[in-house]
Amino acid sequence: MDHRAQLEKKVALGIRNFGIGSVLFRHVVGDHLGINVTDMECLGILFFKGIATPSELSKYTGLSSGATTAMLDRLEKSGLVVRKPNPQDRRGRHIMVVKEAAKEFDPLFASARAAQDALLASYADAELSLLADFFERFAAVWEEEREKLIKLSASLVQPRPIGRMKRGKKRGG
Repeated sequence: MDHRAQLEKKVALGIRNFGIGSVLFRHVVGDHLGINVTDMECLGILFFKGIATPSELSKYTGLSSGATTAMLDRLEKSGLVVRKPNPQDRRGRHIMVVKEAAKEFDPLFASARAAQDALLASYADAELSLLADFFERFAAVWEEEREKLIKLSASLVQPRPIGRMKRGKKRGG
């Protein structure tokens, strides 16, 4: 394997390990807060965006609208999020992290933030620019690939009528 191929393999492995490490970290934070990983993913989106609609959260998590509603019910009941009226859509809602609850997150992420800051400080400006470009472009690749899979899945799935039984099956037996 030539040097370039080795470097590409090392980068791909680093990306995979980064993803795994991030998921495992969120699992531990979720366990600490008493929520599951999907709920934790939703909170991560809300911390990043600040505010989101249920439809946006459904898109970002990949959950159905019903599963998104159930997730939001759990998070609201636990006091972590609040639903507020959407001023642009009288039927819609905005979802936000409860400010007081957000304070619970700070100590859980403090060490990770400090380690991240120290790591980033160890890179020169040109290196940070390269890393920023790489992650922006890689995120776009993931989004494009996700959209392709959504379209592929939609074209392969045959809707099954609800309440209809397959031929040859007897009712009640």
